[in-house]
Amino acid sequence: MKLAVSGKGGVGKTTFSALLIRTLDAQGKHVLAIDADPDANLAGAVGIEGAENITPISEMKELILERTGAQPGSIGGYFKLNPKVDDLPDALAARLGNIKLMRLGGVKKGGAGCICPESTLLKVLVTHVVLARNEVVVMDMEAGIEHLGRATASAVDKLIVVVEPGRRSIDTADHIRRLASEIGLKNIFVIGNKIRGPQDEQFLKKHLNGFEFLGFIPYDNALIEADLNGLSPFDVDSLAKVEVSKMIQKL
Repeated sequence: MKLAVSGKGGVGKTTFSALLIRTLDAQGKHVLAIDADPDANLAGAVGIEGAENITPISEMKELILERTGAQPGSIGGYFKLNPKVDDLPDALAARLGNIKLMRLGGVKKGGAGCICPESTLLKVLVTHVVLARNEVVVMDMEAGIEHLGRATASAVDKLIVVVEPGRRSIDTADHIRRLASEIGLKNIFVIGNKIRGPQDEQFLKKHLNGFEFLGFIPYDNALIEADLNGLSPFDVDSLAKVEVSKMIQKL
């Protein structure tokens, strides 16, 4: 099962991803977690010790030079468009139980995009992870889906968009759906997060007509306290864990 999780910053995307990853691990699945959001800390949310010390792959200058033949940050010139990446998940991943986690990091780019060694390495790595690995793969994406391309979109089983009751979150979901359609990714689920009651569910269903809902996660102070105390949301008692288990069954 290959899952990508996206959504506007602040909606609880990384909290949901961490709950999903830890629940799958508790069920005995081998999970490869990919932190593809430079502004998030999936490792900390999962509960991996020393998460703050994990170096993003985009900042591993020696590795990028070795695999692509070009210095990171260089644009133009010659470098390998299909670098070797199949050994990286086992060599570089941080671990917790049956979970392996990789942090991709961001690529500084200007104009319309970046044709650069680090960007190429990350995209080839994501393609390998989605197409060739036999673990459950969970990718915590940015609000966009820039690490995915046409080659990987067809192999992603579901794109899960996390939303909260609010106009900006809804607008982001529509934007993500447009981006997904451009690369042929049509299997999209929506998850409503921070739900205070039936009125919030109805609000999201009304304004996200045409989306398929995977489920709803209630607003819970326990999850906020977990974040404030540096704990994984999986390591506190909350209804969210029950709801995520139901979602996995549906998936």
